[in-house]
Amino acid sequence: MGMFMGIDTAASGLTAERLRMDLISNNIANANTTRTENGGAYHRRFAVFSPRDRTPQSFEKTLMQATGASKTVGEGVRAVAIMEDPQQGPLVYEPGHPDANAEGYVEKSNVNIVTEMVDMITAHRAYEANTTTINAAKAMISKALEIGA
Repeated sequence: MGMFMGIDTAASGLTAERLRMDLISNNIANANTTRTENGGAYHRRFAVFSPRDRTPQSFEKTLMQATGASKTVGEGVRAVAIMEDPQQGPLVYEPGHPDANAEGYVEKSNVNIVTEMVDMITAHRAYEANTTTINAAKAMISKALEIGA
């Protein structure tokens, strides 16, 4: 088990939360967009994460075999996809709007500002937790280095 594994794991969490914040910011910025490059209203985007697979080092393999552990814990997270919410946005009757359909309805973005703000707070708290983890790991490493002094 590497001494810096906790920092590496938390750093992957920081990267993931930064991506979430970027997507949330983009969603909020486009909440009123009725026409995109692909045509149609803007649809909310979100990230899909999965556990990060890491090949254990030789010492870790030996330790895992000795303890009977099937895999190490705390390997981190990685983004595997950025998905678009397929749900249709609300239709608003605006016959004079340039994006109105034949019946005069305009599809608005499916971004819900309240949901985005809750997601932003959650991402911010997770970012803070990962930062605290890195600071705690740094403090432990510093104290470990003081043992021999």
